Amino acid sequence: MRRVAAALVLLLLALGASGCGGGSDDVVGPGTTAPGGETTVAGTDQLEGASTATVSAAATSDETALLTDVRAAPHEGFDRVVLEFRNVVPGYEVGYVERPVLADGSGDEVTVDGGFVVQIRMEPALDADLGQETAPPTYTGPQRFSPGLPEVVELVRSGGFEGVLTWAVGLADRVDFRVTTLADPPRLVVDFRTR
Repeated sequence: MRRVAAALVLLLLALGASGCGGGSDDVVGPGTTAPGGETTVAGTDQLEGASTATVSAAATSDETALLTDVRAAPHEGFDRVVLEFRNVVPGYEVGYVERPVLADGSGDEVTVDGGFVVQIRMEPALDADLGQETAPPTYTGPQRFSPGLPEVVELVRSGGFEGVLTWAVGLADRVDFRVTTLADPPRLVVDFRTR
């Protein structure tokens, strides 16, 4: 009986580690292996180094990053936003911005639900492949969606102009966040602490 119970526990842990959609960026909780190989432990700060300060990094390639997916998922202690690319991770700047949020290029006001807004600005990045004659979109998902998470209220594409791609994240509260990048496939990941 104990062997059956132990086998069931191992099976449930394995299912939990593989569940929740897209890939390893979608499942992080106590006792699981987080992207990058670190194991999280119950009671530890899963967003070590997080803050409300703007985070930026220069592009490591001259190649224009092509966005293919935008998704968000809940985790124990944080909400995760993932921007996935076909080829490379672009340079980025992630930080809180004041309203009104303005669209790149046109300067039109972009409404974003939530009490606070974090802007994710990526360069060089596009959501269409301008290297092809018809410039087909590489990202065909929604330009605005509400993932129904504890902290992330809404994600909105707020611009794509001259190699700069921008998304706004509407948050319920002004919380600290952490920015990381992942490979295979290339991803920009922003984790927002939940209260």
